[in-house]
Amino acid sequence: MNGSNNYSPRTIWSLTYPVLISLLMEHLIGITDTAFMGRVGATELGASAIASVYYLMLYMIGFGFSIGAEILIGRRNGAGQYRSIGAIFYQGVVMLLGIAAAIVFFSYTASPTLLRRIIASPEVYDATLAYTRLRVWGLFFSLVTCMFRAFYMGTTRTRILTLNGVVMVLSNILLNYLLIFGKLGLPAMGIAGAALGSTIAEAISTLFFIVYTRLRTDYRRYELFRLSRLSPRIQAQILRVSGWTTLQYFISTGTWLFFFLAIEHLGQEPLAISNIVRNTSSFLFMIVSAFASTGTAIVSNLMGQQHAGEVMPLCGRIMRMCAWVMLPIFVFALLAPEIVMRIFTDDPALIAAAVPSIRVMLLTYLINIPAYVLFLAVSGTGNTRVAFWIEFIATLLYVAYIWLAAIHLKADIALCWLSDAFYAVGLLVCSWFFLARGNWYHHRI
Repeated sequence: MNGSNNYSPRTIWSLTYPVLISLLMEHLIGITDTAFMGRVGATELGASAIASVYYLMLYMIGFGFSIGAEILIGRRNGAGQYRSIGAIFYQGVVMLLGIAAAIVFFSYTASPTLLRRIIASPEVYDATLAYTRLRVWGLFFSLVTCMFRAFYMGTTRTRILTLNGVVMVLSNILLNYLLIFGKLGLPAMGIAGAALGSTIAEAISTLFFIVYTRLRTDYRRYELFRLSRLSPRIQAQILRVSGWTTLQYFISTGTWLFFFLAIEHLGQEPLAISNIVRNTSSFLFMIVSAFASTGTAIVSNLMGQQHAGEVMPLCGRIMRMCAWVMLPIFVFALLAPEIVMRIFTDDPALIAAAVPSIRVMLLTYLINIPAYVLFLAVSGTGNTRVAFWIEFIATLLYVAYIWLAAIHLKADIALCWLSDAFYAVGLLVCSWFFLARGNWYHHRI
């Protein structure tokens, strides 16, 4: 393909929908955990919000690294340098396994003290720690899976992501049901069962990627499974790009943890409401993320093809497509939020209290669509250092608002959810300003 004119809406959709389905499958894991915890108890429901975001913050250290690798793979794929892709993949896997080991060590030595200092409720602390101790072991599998995702995204071969997502979510639902509630003679582990089930599901996902790639992919073309010595040169090359994306994703997810910790100090009901709103928001965000992630891969390939001038028209096309896909879901959730929330809880009082927050969250997506498409396009150009500073500015706006609304004013939970709008405005303004200047066209990585 040469230029974004060849990336027609049909082509963009063919690349996006497998990513969307895979994200839907991953989101169903969160929905499953929340729905199950909602039937276990209010403490577990609230604790699962903090525990899952805390785990996600640790996971994003590795995920951000894989995004940098994806950008490099996309650039090499666009330039036709296929053999170098395998080296990037192998060195990336080795580095991610090292990151996973370091995070697990940190979690076991530091998490008990850290969580005790930041969580007010002893019951929520105990449940959060029980989840975290088992969940972090899944990083050894999930981070390897991230590199497979980076390979398939960078080479614009996204169909496999759908099938892998189905395998993982079905495994997770079955394992969680058995382990949380103690079915088929297994012990009822509660929130710890959710952690163990998700960890095993991630192991199954990684095994599936390995088998599929060996049997169905022309891995020899990319020298994908060719073992080699550790290469400081290639690792430094990956780190130059991924170091900034790693910091970016870690800070981004860290703000979510800050949000939930601030809400936890308002009480268990606001925390439970926020968990419901977060899962509803995640369903919409996966649509934005799928389109924006496809944009990152295409932009990276366009840069490799020397077609940087096509980036902005491509972004406009992706924004319009994303908006049309989201529209019916957005309208339904806005008009009938109670129906959506019954997925997560059967408590009428909790549902009624969460309605204003749901509607506030939904309206922020009017800004989120252009904000995230442009922001991930910045990363796709290879300017990951700039993307980090854009993220940093947006995060400052987000944290400042949360401090004012939740901590200083102790405002209603619906007003606290306006924080997403401040964050999105920061991303949108900074990303547009950078891309509009055009001095990134010849950036080399």
